[in-house]
Formats: sequence, C-alpha cells, structure tokens
Amino acid sequence: MLSSLTSRFTRRKQLNATSTGESSLSRCLSTLDLTLLGIGSTLGVGVYVLAGGVARDTAGPSVVLSFLIAGIASAFSGLCYAEFGARVPRAGSAYVYSYVTVGELAAFVIGWNLILEYVIGTASVARGYSGYLDSLLNNSMKDAFRAAMPINEPFLAEYPDWTAFAITLVLAVLLSVGVRESTRFNNIFTILNLGIVIFVVLAGMSQADVANWSLSTNANSTTVGETKKGAGGFFPYGFSGTLSGAATCFYGFVGFDAIATTGEETKNPQKSIPIAILVSLSFVSLAYTGISSTLTLMLPYYLQDSAAPLPFAFHHAAMPWAGWIVSIGALFGLSTSLLGAMFPLPRVLYAMASDGVIPRMLARVHPTFKTPLTATLFSGLLAAFMALVFDLTQLVDMMSIGTLLAYTMVGLCVLILRYRDSSSQSSNFCSYKPLATNDLNDSEEELFPCNSSNNFVFTKKEYLRQCFNLDKVISPTPLSSNVAQHSAIMYTMLCIPFSILTIHGSSFHHNLMLLFMLLKMIISLIILAKQPQDPTPLPFAVPLVPWLPALSVLINIFLTLKLSWQTWIRFSVWMAMGFMVYGGYGWRNSSEEYRMKGQVPPGQNTNDLKLGKFDQNKNDMDDDIE
Repeated sequence: MLSSLTSRFTRRKQLNATSTGESSLSRCLSTLDLTLLGIGSTLGVGVYVLAGGVARDTAGPSVVLSFLIAGIASAFSGLCYAEFGARVPRAGSAYVYSYVTVGELAAFVIGWNLILEYVIGTASVARGYSGYLDSLLNNSMKDAFRAAMPINEPFLAEYPDWTAFAITLVLAVLLSVGVRESTRFNNIFTILNLGIVIFVVLAGMSQADVANWSLSTNANSTTVGETKKGAGGFFPYGFSGTLSGAATCFYGFVGFDAIATTGEETKNPQKSIPIAILVSLSFVSLAYTGISSTLTLMLPYYLQDSAAPLPFAFHHAAMPWAGWIVSIGALFGLSTSLLGAMFPLPRVLYAMASDGVIPRMLARVHPTFKTPLTATLFSGLLAAFMALVFDLTQLVDMMSIGTLLAYTMVGLCVLILRYRDSSSQSSNFCSYKPLATNDLNDSEEELFPCNSSNNFVFTKKEYLRQCFNLDKVISPTPLSSNVAQHSAIMYTMLCIPFSILTIHGSSFHHNLMLLFMLLKMIISLIILAKQPQDPTPLPFAVPLVPWLPALSVLINIFLTLKLSWQTWIRFSVWMAMGFMVYGGYGWRNSSEEYRMKGQVPPGQNTNDLKLGKFDQNKNDMDDDIE
C-alpha cells in the first residue's frame, strides 16, 4: 500500500504532454503584451508605498542598494522561470513545472499555494485601491459603510468594503470577456504608470540635495515620534539594515510570475516568455532604483512618510501640483497591479482542473470568448468576498510564503531536470544493469532498488564512482540522473537548517553547526556539478547551472523562514484544507490516475492512449521543441 501511495504521489506529467500543442485557449498575446503584463503586475503598490517605509525605518538612503539586491535575487528566480516558460509553455506556471519534474503531490502543494497567493493578492490590492480612492474623497465611503454595516469581529474588517467588492467583480467580468480586451486595458494603464514614474524622477531630481545621503549623526539627532532614526550617513542602520531592507523590498518584485501562466495564450511562448520576464524585471528594477533615489535625495530619510511617500515629499518640497499628479498616477499603478494579481489565478485553476486534481468543471473554456470562464468567475467571486469582509493586514505575509515556495520549487526543478536522462523518463531512473542473484558483496549491495518490473538496481560502488564522475560520463545516464536528483534534494533540505541557524543562531556551537551545514551544502553542489547535463538544446537556458539556481533556492528558503510564526500557522491551516481536497478528490480523479489504469482521462481524445501520445520518446519531444 505504501509503495502504491508513493508511486501516485511521485508520478510525473510527461514533458511531451505539455509541449506546445493545441490549446483551447486563444493564442493572442505578443512579447510586448507579456512584458507590459509583467511590469504592471510588479510595479504597483510597491513603487508608491514601499520605498518610503523601508527608507525611514530599515535602510535609510541605502534603500537604493536594498532594491538592487532584491532585484538581483528576483532575477535569479526570473531566470529559472524563463527556462521553464520556454521548456514547458503551458498554463499553470510553477504548478506545471513541478508536475513535470518532481511529481503530483509536490505540484498540488505548489498549485494550492499559488491559489492562496493570487486570491489574497487580488483582495488586498482591491482593498488598497478602494482605500486610496476613498482618501481622495475625504473618506466619505468609509464613513458611510461603517455607519450602515459595522462589523465587530476579530480578523474581519471594521466594515464591508463594497467598493473593493465591486472593483473585483468588474475586473473578473473584464477578464472573462477576453484576454485581448483585458490586455489592452493593462497596456494603456501600464504605459501611463511608467510615465508617472519618469515624471517623479525628473521632477524630484530638480529638488534633490546630495547632502541628504551623508547626514551627520548630529543632523540626525532629530526625533520622529520620540524615536531616533539610525546613526546618519548613507548606512544609518548599518549594512545589516540594508539587507533587512532588501528582504522587504524583495516582495516589491513579486508579480512577474504572472507571465509564466500565459503559456497557452501566447503566440510564441518559447521566445516571448523568457524575453518578457527578463525585460520586465529590468524595467521594474530601474523604476524602483530611480524612485528610491529621488525620495531620499528630496527628503531626509527619517522624515519619509510610510503611507504615501511620494505625495508627501512633493508637498514638503512646495510642489503640491506634482503631488496631485502622483496621486492620480497611483490609481493607474494600482489598476495594473490588480489586473496582474487576478490574471494568473484562473489560469492556475484551469491547469489544475484540466489535470483533475481539483474539480474539472473549473477547466471549462467558453467557446466564444476562449477564456476559462468558470475559473475566472469563481476566482473573482472568491477574491471579491475576501475583499468585502476580511481585514487583510494579517494575511499579507501569506502572499509571500506562497510565492517564495513556488520560487524555491522552480529553482529545484531546474536543477533536477537539467541533469535528467530524458531518454529513459518512463523507467523511473532504473539502472541499465540487471540485479545479480548470488555475486553481490558488501561493495556491490543493492542500494536503490526500483519498483518497476525490470528489477534493475544500482550498487554502492557504482553510485560512489558516479558521485565524482570517475568514469568521465559526458551524457546523462539513469545513474547520473539519480545522483543529481539526490544531490539537489539534499542541498535543498540542508538550506532549511542553514537558514534557521543564520537567522537565530549566535553562540559558538551554532556557528560550528552553521559551518558544518555550509560544508555539506558545498559538497552536494560539487557532486551535482560533476554530473553530465542534458545536451538537448533549449530555447532559453539558465546560465551558471547549478550555482545560480542553487543560490536562488537558498535565498528563497531564507526569506520564507524570516516570516512570522503566525504566518506559518495560517499556512498550515490552508495546507490542511488542501490535503483534504487532494485526498478526497484529486488523487482518485487526476488524469495520471486514469492513465495508470489504462483509461482515457475525461475530456481527452480517446485515441491518445492507443497511440501512446503520453509515452512518446525523446525524439518526439525534440521534434516538438524544434
């Protein structure tokens, strides 16, 4: 029974089943559309709120470096997404990547986390949009809603926000009508948002004072709310404050993964997705760096306003007219951020429902609009309800935990798939050497028996020789693939105690254990680097494998463990709900379950199974990629 459960949890979706074949969705998006979608998804709340608070309380003027560090860390994950977006151009983003590489259970966990991320992201931006609009109307909507329907329950909002509810539903309807129409809306507002960013930089630099980057300790003796703000200079909180600021600024780059969910709606996904991810991250990094530089040069860091830093800075500089322009521009930025938060959600639901791990009714595509209509309306209602009644301030971190886990899984998938023997995917990495019955000694004992009918094994001697590739193997074999997979998983597991010790350890014993963990991580990466890589040409490949994806995994795990314990408790509750869905429905109704039983999955062509469509060989996969 345990073997049967393990085989179901680790069964993988074949690469050729997720190649660029026919899709029931409309392929209408260009590279420019995807780039503007990525910029609009990322360059929203962060550019209008994040820089001021981080500068005042965490990093000071070095917030500029904080954004650069966060941008580089995001670029590592972006490169991993770009490779998989080109290799597996399907709707579903990290869910599909992990399904292809790791297995069904890991894919469900990531997909369930992505649902949480996008639902809370949509609801929180809608709530923020409503609050920002209400502030321009002197809080008239807030007063009316609170007087009519007050809510006095913990973990709920003080009043139902019907404006946020309506905004979310309108956006859901817009996304249901068609991708082309919603993309035009996003493109226009993103271009206006970029125009506001350029205006802020040009207008703000006219009031810049370089002395604000080198304030002395005496100049910083001013107290703000009876609290001194740092020690002056460019690094008033030290370099550790700059790194802490980078951990916060990292969340300002969350959103580019929306590009990876459009694989079935892009004209040329293998080319457009990598270009759009890298270009959008570059633009966003420049925008954040420009905004943070302008803010800290216009106004001393300890006087920054954390709620609305840009209008406050312009009003302080006697330019109230510029503050109003920025206030209007913020609505454009929030509009694109709202669209970017909600756009991927129906695509993830569509991908999971198509595979049968959640109810298949969510995979229905409207014959006229060519959109996942049921999934879009369902996700819109769910997000609108959360925006209506929930106080999301305590749930914002849950967006981050879902995103960072998805980033971690994508980095791990790159490591595993790059070293995988693609010529023997159906063999579950069984060795080509048959198991001898009587001539096994201690150095050739059975080490990794396979569960297939071939009854092949690896021996300890073979395994240890392959760890350092003593036989100079130049192409992946089942044995080298197995060694690479074990090394990648071992490295990822070691990143957890390493990050915990880095965050909480300070004693000599902790430092000794930290050094020991670091040594084991380096050994795991050296063994991984010794293995031959798959020579199959890719439309886009991550450079410096395995070092760059490994660094991405470490950074993401570190940032995940920086989140509060309350966030982990809420995350555990959400995952318990997910396991109930998977245990009660998903594993019995998934498409891979039907194929294991020799049956045709619902909605699939009855000839697929007979023709062996889902078990084609490497040559067919290469033809598809070409």
